[in-house]
Amino acid sequence: MSEATLSLTAARHLHLAAQGLLKKPRRRAQPDDILSTIQRMSLLQIDTINVVARSPYLVLFSRLGGYPQQWLDEALSRGDLMEYWAHEACFLPKTDFALVRHRMLAPDKMGWKYRKEWMEENAAEIQALLEHIHHNGPVRSADFEHPRKGTSGWWEWKPHKRHLEGLFTSGKVMVIGRHNFQRIYDLTTRVMPHWNDERDLLLQAEAEELMLQNSARSLGIFRGQWLADYYRLRQPALSDLLARWQEEGRVIPVEVEKLGLMWLHADLLPQLDAALAGKLTATHSAVLSPFDPVVWDRKRAEQLFDFTYRLECYTPAPKRQYGYFVLPLLHQGRLVGRMDSKMHRKTGVLEIFAVYLQDGVRVSQTLEKGLMQAINDFARWQGATRIELNHRPGELFSTQPTGWEIDVA
Repeated sequence: MSEATLSLTAARHLHLAAQGLLKKPRRRAQPDDILSTIQRMSLLQIDTINVVARSPYLVLFSRLGGYPQQWLDEALSRGDLMEYWAHEACFLPKTDFALVRHRMLAPDKMGWKYRKEWMEENAAEIQALLEHIHHNGPVRSADFEHPRKGTSGWWEWKPHKRHLEGLFTSGKVMVIGRHNFQRIYDLTTRVMPHWNDERDLLLQAEAEELMLQNSARSLGIFRGQWLADYYRLRQPALSDLLARWQEEGRVIPVEVEKLGLMWLHADLLPQLDAALAGKLTATHSAVLSPFDPVVWDRKRAEQLFDFTYRLECYTPAPKRQYGYFVLPLLHQGRLVGRMDSKMHRKTGVLEIFAVYLQDGVRVSQTLEKGLMQAINDFARWQGATRIELNHRPGELFSTQPTGWEIDVA
């Protein structure tokens, strides 16, 4: 059988189909959709920046439409989800505990995420902290003393915060909930009472193969080099792995315009004929998070979407090209631009500092309608009643150049 040949547009659409971003949601979101959406993506990266809705909530919104943000918190609290280091700090289905347990048991391999010297120097205090949790129940770092100002003049992490981070990375405690986005920790033995390392632990190679399988399914269509980054793995022996997966019917090779050989996951085979015929259409327009799986691998975003993205919040303001926390704009299968904005929660205003379109993107009625709807939905979900627009391409939103009111109904 000869390899199928796909257009670049079709490949993009297949990837977005795997990610749940090809079509607009067909129905109102339900609480159970939180878990199923994260299962579809495999991982939901956590970030605390809150100039607009925090990233994990936004990633879900881009796929589900309007939903109460507490649904994510509730899914964590009732045990559908867990937190651990995956791509970075991530929510993942609690049923995937086995995939990351080997990392917990070898924290020395986790780099900056685990400071062995700190844990050894403070072993007695850390043991006392574990006993406190055992006898008194879950804790937050906020339950302990205020941080101290160091010799540098900066506020330092309080010791118990460092202790809890180390215990988290080494798998002694797990996150069972969040309060005002602050982690609540409990003993892993209480969170996972039926787990037994001797009986249930996967070998690292077994766990990593399952991670790679998740990556392939969540990407949908991929170059082999893209797989490892999803869970921050070392690059596997790709030729042997992909040949075996092909024999097992997990993937098939396809030829993609401009990108060459790629691999299609078997879950997308029902959509392949439509993609080949150019009938797999994209209808969704959405504001994306900088930590959305579609763009978190910057090289992949460049190769697949011709979209160069850099997070500039840690860049000094005078050196930023686009802004502090710039959000990619998805429109009908393309990443057409980006938006720098801030939600003023007290006044109900979403301030858009600037909208930038990609080179070659033509302003049309369809584009403007799609982006306006996406921005309105994004703003309304956060409680905004007005958009304030400071800078835009000259032809975009020309009839409302400084902003507009939002229908909150």
